[in-house]
Amino acid sequence: MRSPYGARRLALGLFAFLLAALFLFPGQSQGLLEYLDGPVGQLVRLPLEAVSSLDQGISNMWQQYVALQSVEDENHRLRQEIEWLRGQNNQLREAASATQRLTALLQFKEQALPTMIAAQVIGRDASNRYKSVIVNKGDSDGIQKDMGVITPSGVVGRVVKTTGATSVVLLVTDPNNAIAGLIQRTRDEGIVEGTLQGRAKLKYIPMLSAVKEGDYVVTSGLVGGFPRGLAIGTITGISREEGALFQTAELAPEVDVNHVEEVLIIQAPHGQSVDAATKPDGTGRSQP
Repeated sequence: MRSPYGARRLALGLFAFLLAALFLFPGQSQGLLEYLDGPVGQLVRLPLEAVSSLDQGISNMWQQYVALQSVEDENHRLRQEIEWLRGQNNQLREAASATQRLTALLQFKEQALPTMIAAQVIGRDASNRYKSVIVNKGDSDGIQKDMGVITPSGVVGRVVKTTGATSVVLLVTDPNNAIAGLIQRTRDEGIVEGTLQGRAKLKYIPMLSAVKEGDYVVTSGLVGGFPRGLAIGTITGISREEGALFQTAELAPEVDVNHVEEVLIIQAPHGQSVDAATKPDGTGRSQP
């Protein structure tokens, strides 16, 4: 007759075997236990079903993780492509902007003054002693000192120094510059000089002049390297000192000389007149 201890060891061994099969082969064990009946089957069925469900859940989670990794890799690749396309777009936009500026220069050159040469700004004064720029045209291109420098918008400055391949342009905002100006509405003349604040002013306006804020100032064409009628700026303020013989007007330059990139250098003889105020391309403005 078998002892109780022997039966207990047998039961424990069978239970351990079932548990091992449960963990090692959960799917197959569940199918096997479907055919079992009785206390052992009922005892093992519940944990077997739990482990099988856990195994299925882990498998699903792993598949989701793999899918998410694939999506993340794809997103990273797409972000890189977007950054590359943005860079290409910026380069194309800059090229288009440069093309538009050069086209405007050529159109203005053909319509206003044939005797002009286009130049590109290649440097700026880094010492802050003078407000000037360097352009890539010089003696070998026929550029001479005191020639006027403009854009389609208006006056930039004048040439003060040349080398074989470059020229230094003193900007209209430099205090050492002097350009003959004309108030377009009143026809009063004066001298345009730069200021320390990076703007400009019109000096020697007659005291009896009816000049006012908003008046437009153009080149007079009497002296210097500019023909008549090129835009210089707009009057933003007027100073009338007691006892003075003349008025002084503050000017907002028509051209943003701090950001100019391409210019035209006037090679026309002194005294040549072009009434830019009547040009249909917007190079001057007429005032009542």
